[in-house]
Amino acid sequence: MPKSLLMGAIGDDLTGSVELAGLRAAGRMCVSLYTDPEAIVPNDSSDAVVIAQRSRVAPVEEARAAFTRCADRLLQAGARQLFFKYCATFDSLPTGNIGPCADVLADRLGDPAALFCPAYADPDVDRTVYRGHMFVGDRLLSNSPKRFDPLTPMTESDLVKVLQAQTARRVGLVPLSAVASGPDTIRRYMQRLQTSGIRYAIVDTLTEDHLRDIARATWDWPLMTGGASVVAH
Repeated sequence: MPKSLLMGAIGDDLTGSVELAGLRAAGRMCVSLYTDPEAIVPNDSSDAVVIAQRSRVAPVEEARAAFTRCADRLLQAGARQLFFKYCATFDSLPTGNIGPCADVLADRLGDPAALFCPAYADPDVDRTVYRGHMFVGDRLLSNSPKRFDPLTPMTESDLVKVLQAQTARRVGLVPLSAVASGPDTIRRYMQRLQTSGIRYAIVDTLTEDHLRDIARATWDWPLMTGGASVVAH
């Protein structure tokens, strides 16, 4: 695979990975989708490779092992950025797997900072984040039907708290005031968080413009995470 591979993405389920690949293809990228990292074609000329996993509700160590295999294969393929795709409602168990899987990728990349942007601002989906709290439409995540999910009941809306419970890295917030000021401010704000020891940050996101500016702020970062929507920008 050529060194020009722009993005190597790992999705925590099949449907989300297919969505991610489709959005990249709609943006006129050449995209390959795999379920087995060992099946990646060595001479694939794709701009992006997406590997679909079934890690969302897997035991933590199983999920970490899967992400280790995927990350190593994508880095061997020359990926400039690793992207971790998860659900727009941050679906995870209390002990993971978003934090542990992000940790695997950060470890492989030398501990870079990363934003967490699950929002999907399309009116038909309407998943937004404000002051670190996830909203499903006009309801807090913890008051939405997601609290009754049989596999990943989301009973906490504060995503900073959710993620901090899953990782030893410090978690912060990039607030709406920074996001609304554009890509340069987002980058500077994250740099300030890093100087205080914060490596991960939930990012407030209300609109498609916010998603666009978050994507522009992070396009050259080694590690980025989120729902499929931010990738479309």
